[in-house]
Amino acid sequence: MMNIDPKGTIIVHSSMKSIGEVEGQADTVLDAFSEFMKDGLLVFPTHTWANVNEEQPKFYVEESPSHIGILTELFRKRPGVVRSLHPTHSVAALGKDAEEFTVNNENYDTPAARGSSWGKLLDRKAKILLVGVDLIRNTFIHGIEEWADIPDRMTDDHESLITVLPDGTEISVPSRRHVSHYSLHYWKVEKLLAEKGAIEYAQLGDAKVLVCDAVGLTKYISQMLEIDPQLFSDNEPLTEEFIQKFNAL
Repeated sequence: MMNIDPKGTIIVHSSMKSIGEVEGQADTVLDAFSEFMKDGLLVFPTHTWANVNEEQPKFYVEESPSHIGILTELFRKRPGVVRSLHPTHSVAALGKDAEEFTVNNENYDTPAARGSSWGKLLDRKAKILLVGVDLIRNTFIHGIEEWADIPDRMTDDHESLITVLPDGTEISVPSRRHVSHYSLHYWKVEKLLAEKGAIEYAQLGDAKVLVCDAVGLTKYISQMLEIDPQLFSDNEPLTEEFIQKFNAL
């Protein structure tokens, strides 16, 4: 399946609509991923940043819906799935080491801290599947920018958010946010990443799939940001000068 290690780790960003008609619809897709990764770790993002904020500060781990697609929302409710406790950028995991993978995200004040589940994707040499979506939806790249401490990528102020556990326990999680418009420009580096082998292409139903290597993305995007920390500040294509500098590394 897409040259993916079934004993490894994958995280899936998805558009169910892009896959097309499937008998059994979203549940069939989730069944297929779950069966294939039964000896590994299957992860979906279950973000709530659109709905949890200063005005509505409480994130209910069992109840707050994911707003990034039907597959993510159905997956988090499945038996055996563990959801992390970050109030805006939670993930849901099923399989090997799911508890360890999701633990302590609420201890960080940024969405994709190096010690969080997003950083653990790098540690686990994970594959990031973009099913019917492109790099604009790849939260992991936000993480790379965080870890490189790129200026202006995070809000300076904290929101006073609260994670509410199933037993009603409330955990205070002061949180900064990504300055989100930069991610609209992540598309710029797809071709270079594919040329370096950090992105491969596959198909799932009608959907084009980008299979991204967490290690490769981190290596090459970090190099790009060293050349130009403001790489994602605008929507202009990469210049020949930039490409030459990058290829010379």
